[in-house]
Amino acid sequence: MMTIQSRLVSITIPTVLAIAASLTGCSSAPPESSAASPSISPVASTSPSLIAASPNATPTGDHSQPKQGGQVVEDGNYHLEFVAGKEGKTTHLDLFLQTGDTHAAIPGAIVEAQVQKPDGTTAKVVLPYDAPGQHYATSIPTTESGEYLVKITAKIKGKTAAGRFTFSN
Repeated sequence: MMTIQSRLVSITIPTVLAIAASLTGCSSAPPESSAASPSISPVASTSPSLIAASPNATPTGDHSQPKQGGQVVEDGNYHLEFVAGKEGKTTHLDLFLQTGDTHAAIPGAIVEAQVQKPDGTTAKVVLPYDAPGQHYATSIPTTESGEYLVKITAKIKGKTAAGRFTFSN
């Protein structure tokens, strides 16, 4: 029983429900076939804080909490917080790039965003550093209704931090 409990920590709710459903008809007899029982393996979570995460990003404690009201990705030693704000026929994109431990602003990075519009077309934009606001920012036209997908890449002194985010118009 201890082995099953330790593995349940790394599986999703649908998998837990499938296991529970298979256990409702439990008897002392061994299962007929292992192919019918669900496999237990680590699965990516679909919690809101992880949907936008880059593959090597890991949320950790309070560090994954937004300070600016945006979406947060913790990527290694970096904290990325993305905020999108509608301004007429454009949307202002703000990225707060900070150290993961103290959340100190990181100036001097090269920050680019790949934006996929609701119609599937993409555009690449550069986010210059706004020193007074201690963040990277730009505006893009957003005349189409729907969900916009944003992949941000920040190059910091030879290292890269990345995050995937969304916003709707």
